[in-house]
Amino acid sequence: MKRYILSALTIAVTAVAAAPAVQAFEPTVSLQERRLEQLDTQSKAVSNIQAERLNHLDTQTKAVEDIQAERLFHLDTQSKAVSNIQAERLNHLDTQTKAVEDIQSERLFRLDTLSKAVANIQAERLNHLDSQTKAVR
Repeated sequence: MKRYILSALTIAVTAVAAAPAVQAFEPTVSLQERRLEQLDTQSKAVSNIQAERLNHLDTQTKAVEDIQAERLFHLDTQSKAVSNIQAERLNHLDTQTKAVEDIQSERLFRLDTLSKAVANIQAERLNHLDSQTKAVR
C-alpha cells in the first residue's frame, strides 16, 4: 500500500512539476491565434474604413456633379432669358424704326403736297399778274 501511495505521490509531483511547462506551451499557441485574430480584425476594419471612404468620395463626387448640372441648367436658363430679352428689344426697335419711317413718309408726302399747292398758287398768281399786265396794255 505504501508503494501505491508513493507511486501516486510521485505521479502527483510529476504532474505538478510538468504543469507549468504545459501551460507555457499552450498560451504560446493561443497567443499566436489571438494575434492572428487581431490582425484579421484589423484587416477587416481597414477594409471597412476604405470601403466607407470610397463610398464617401463617391457620394461627394455625385453631389459635385449634381451641383455642376444645376449650375449649368441655371446658366442655360439665364442665357435663354437674355436671348429672349434681346429678341424682344430688337423687335421693339424694329417696330419703332418702322413707325419713324411711316411718320417721315407721311411728313414728306404732306410737304410734297404743300409744295405742289404752293407751286400751283404761285403759278395762278403769275397767270393772274400776266392777265392784268395784258389787260393794262
